[in-house]
Amino acid sequence: MTALHPLRRRELLASLGAGALAAAVPAWARPDAPRKMTDGVALIGPAERQARLERAQALMVKLGLSAIVTEAGSSMDYFTGAQWSRSERPVLAIIPREGQVGMVMPKFEEPSIRQSLSVPAEVRPWEEDENPYAIAAGLLADRKLASGTIGVEETTRDFIVEGLAQALPSAKVASGAAVFRGCRMIKTPAEIALMQVAADITVAALRHTHANVRAGMGPKDIAALMSDFTVAQGARVSFNLILIGEASAYPHGSRQPQIVSEGQVVLMDCGCNVGGYESDISRTFVFGEPTARQRKVWNDVARGQQVAFEAAQIGAEAGSVDRAVRAYYESLGWGPRYKLPGLSHRTGHGIGMDGHEPVNFVMSETTRLAPGMCFSDEPGIYIPGEFGVRLEDCIHLTPQGPKWFSEPPKSLDKPMG
Repeated sequence: MTALHPLRRRELLASLGAGALAAAVPAWARPDAPRKMTDGVALIGPAERQARLERAQALMVKLGLSAIVTEAGSSMDYFTGAQWSRSERPVLAIIPREGQVGMVMPKFEEPSIRQSLSVPAEVRPWEEDENPYAIAAGLLADRKLASGTIGVEETTRDFIVEGLAQALPSAKVASGAAVFRGCRMIKTPAEIALMQVAADITVAALRHTHANVRAGMGPKDIAALMSDFTVAQGARVSFNLILIGEASAYPHGSRQPQIVSEGQVVLMDCGCNVGGYESDISRTFVFGEPTARQRKVWNDVARGQQVAFEAAQIGAEAGSVDRAVRAYYESLGWGPRYKLPGLSHRTGHGIGMDGHEPVNFVMSETTRLAPGMCFSDEPGIYIPGEFGVRLEDCIHLTPQGPKWFSEPPKSLDKPMG
């Protein structure tokens, strides 16, 4: 759309009149609207990234690793600020146990990637006819690290791991998950602050959207309301999953047509990104008057969410949170375990720069909970052929125990809190 000249814009607004303007433009998008919710947000700075690198290097020394390697993605962004999408051309960050970060990237992409790089780094580009893994091996050899153990980030694609192993015949290429998890799983106050803003925006967007849902709407209509509000507040939309009626019984939806009508369950699972950090919140409501069965299931889920919160104590196994919820649900006749009707998925997942991060609230997880860890808390109940209810809010763990990023609603009559 072509922008109007400021003078023409003023003339047009004057011709519309205040009443027409108010009717045409949502309150949150008007010129006199409050500031964006992201205004004044403090992004991750160089000092924080330097502290991350020092933490990673200390862990490498402790674990006997010479270096760690990650390809483009959230871990590269976490340590270096460099933001790039994965493709067939490897972009690698190499963090040695001491000294400066090394970056290996396609030569023609170097200027673009450098724009987001926010730590000092030795950059070694590769031309299209060169072997990028040989370039990476050369960097490690120059640091006298090519015969040690190289830890690779756990989401790095197999062809990159194989390429590194072939180029480093004297090295052992192994999992670097202990270092990456050891850093990323424990969020700092700066990270938690960004996650809090993302959660606040998603809650506000859910309330705005709920107030404007009308009969006849479909998932795309409702998602558009969420997206418009989220973007207007300065955040990036991560996802808006809208499930209506029977589709709500299937945690990630159905291809069947879905239209809002009287008595239908509407499940909204939504998230946004602020400064590289995610929110993930779910709300379930009934359009019109709920049935007694809908109320009971909603109340069972609400209590299950509190059971998970109460179980998420420092020092407990992450799996114990999931086990506590399933024990409660089974006492009510849901399940057992993952059986339907009941809770077919884990009680929650880690969250941070990625919407889903290690570790999970799942029965078998033995990792002990520690301050700074962040999780979703979402023990839904799903009844195939009827409907499902999911309430999801995220928590961060403090030395005193869990704390909500967003307060769960307490009643189906006030489903947005």
